[in-house]
Amino acid sequence: MTERTQGRVIAAHGRHYTVELQDQSLLKCFPRGKKNEATVGDYVELTRQGLDEGSLEAVLPRKNLLFRSDENRSKQFAANVDQLLLVIAVAPAFSDDLLGRALAGAWSAGITPIILLNKVDLLDGLPAARAKLAPFYKLGVQIIDICAKDTAQVMSTILPLLTGQTSLLLGQSAMGKSTLLNTLVPLALAATREHSVALGAGKHTTTSTRLYHLPEAGGDLIDSPGFQGFGLLHLDREEIERGFPEFDAHIPECRFYNCTHQREPNCGVLAALARNEIDAGRHALYVRLVQAKAAHDSY
Repeated sequence: MTERTQGRVIAAHGRHYTVELQDQSLLKCFPRGKKNEATVGDYVELTRQGLDEGSLEAVLPRKNLLFRSDENRSKQFAANVDQLLLVIAVAPAFSDDLLGRALAGAWSAGITPIILLNKVDLLDGLPAARAKLAPFYKLGVQIIDICAKDTAQVMSTILPLLTGQTSLLLGQSAMGKSTLLNTLVPLALAATREHSVALGAGKHTTTSTRLYHLPEAGGDLIDSPGFQGFGLLHLDREEIERGFPEFDAHIPECRFYNCTHQREPNCGVLAALARNEIDAGRHALYVRLVQAKAAHDSY
């Protein structure tokens, strides 16, 4: 018996997927050919095969797709996402470069980012963490202090943010993402491990991406494996520019319509940079991304 129907991908395991149908039943599905590569959060059309299996026939149009790409590979995080919850921590030290890249990827895809600063009870490292976040405070990014192990605080502070939203939970390893997931979704039973103090890093505790329903909030939470890199080679220069919203007010002052905001004369962005209205580190990241894209395209 074959039956054509639709559903939503709630888990991805390599080349096979768990799809939830409208009646909340689950099917194990495989793509029909390489054109039907899906990701968690996708709405798909499928052909039902038997009681608990199916084949993906098509991925329905997406609102957005967040993924990273470097010279060697691309990694899809999730599709049809409303907001990105980026988990960082006071310790081990987080990478402001990776944070900036993740924010640029979110903004370019039309996804609202929220930064969750975890382990704020580690007071010795708190001033340094806040200093690294200074450019993002100035941008108006919502930054929330949390202790992921404090269940009452997490439920009162984070859960309301998830109401009616599809949220993607993302973070470097050892930032406490799995602990936060365990608090928000106890049934997830995500493994948590103490990070290695000697290495200043942790081991990946999430091995696949999965969507969890949050009945208390009426929303969905997607958990994705920790990452140690966030390439954006799939974005063109205009898309990279969208990842830096602080440029928007100054671009109309640029002399050239196709200004790259690197060395052109009468560039509104460079003028704002000289007036310290744009953070120098943020502009330097923009230049690195644009130059990496140009080098990759010319290779």
